[in-house]
Amino acid sequence: MSEQFTDYFRPGLHHLLNAARSLSLLSLLPLLMLTALIALLTGCGEKKTDHAALPRPVRYLVVAAASAHPGTVRTGEIRAHDETVLAFRLDGRMVSRLVDIGARVHAGQVLATLESETGKNQLASATADMESARAAEQLAALNLNRMQKLMPSGAIARTQLDSARADWLSAASRLKSSAAALRNARDNLAWTQLTAPADGVITRVSASVGQVVSAGESIFTLATSDARDVVFALADPQLLPAQAAKTPLFPVALLADPTQKTTGILRDISPQADPQTRTWQVRLTLQSPPAAMALGASATIYIPVSTSPGFVVPASALSRVGDQPAVFVIDKQSQAQLRSVTLVGYTASSAVIASGISAGDRVITAGVSKLRAGEKVIPGEQQP
Repeated sequence: MSEQFTDYFRPGLHHLLNAARSLSLLSLLPLLMLTALIALLTGCGEKKTDHAALPRPVRYLVVAAASAHPGTVRTGEIRAHDETVLAFRLDGRMVSRLVDIGARVHAGQVLATLESETGKNQLASATADMESARAAEQLAALNLNRMQKLMPSGAIARTQLDSARADWLSAASRLKSSAAALRNARDNLAWTQLTAPADGVITRVSASVGQVVSAGESIFTLATSDARDVVFALADPQLLPAQAAKTPLFPVALLADPTQKTTGILRDISPQADPQTRTWQVRLTLQSPPAAMALGASATIYIPVSTSPGFVVPASALSRVGDQPAVFVIDKQSQAQLRSVTLVGYTASSAVIASGISAGDRVITAGVSKLRAGEKVIPGEQQP
């Protein structure tokens, strides 16, 4: 704006000076004062901007000696080693549930029942059909016996004996069919009661009284042994089998009380990822778990990572040079020096660097996105 002001008044000032050449010095005094005022006004809009940037205080970490990767910690749930899902074999409405979660049951104990009126009617119909078929078979057997006795004397024709034998065979077949239908009716009636296949503890209940359930739908989950597993999710299960081959025991601690500890052995890994979380389910069999590790409790699992030793720095210290990871190091001239590094592992809060830095280097751990290589910095707070 000051430049526009100067451009407007410079031609006018030139004409005024030409006109004032014929005037006395005293008459030029107001003109000179006006000229000085214009110079002050044009100069006040200019500010000096060339100030040297002050060194920036930064937070840093003194790199310690190379160490092994700290590994990862996962949280899982204590479950039974052997779990059985119990379900009805028939469709129907559940009219009673005799146990609840946490109940200890015995083999053969009735746990729940379905409506049985239809089953009873089918059993009564099959029983009546069985009795009718038995009576028809007995009558056909008597008639065949009589025909066989009369045949040698010539009292009957050969065709009559063959017809009697055919009637008896048909009646015998019907009797077998009725007997099978009766057994099916008895089984269907028995299947309206859900019984425990073995001794154990009910760990989950999935249906309520009055609910219409389908055949095979989960009603109870039964833990049939005292052995315990810990189940957790893992995003990258590829390294776990290799680690298990070297270190088969994984430390496990109770989340609520870390003093309750044990170890676990890899049991299995889910063959495919969960469609929602995209993680794989892993089960570890616990070795002599303490009593505090009850079913359903939360536990932490430490998973060491089989990588070469490196320098551990906070994840916030990482930057990049092109496509390569890098960190800022404070050099002897108190400048931020950008160094390319090689990573061998990482966690959610730290990174392990194999090369690019050495023990004793001062690595900047905060605000690296705003730093530039060669920028003057002041070592501020040292991170422990």
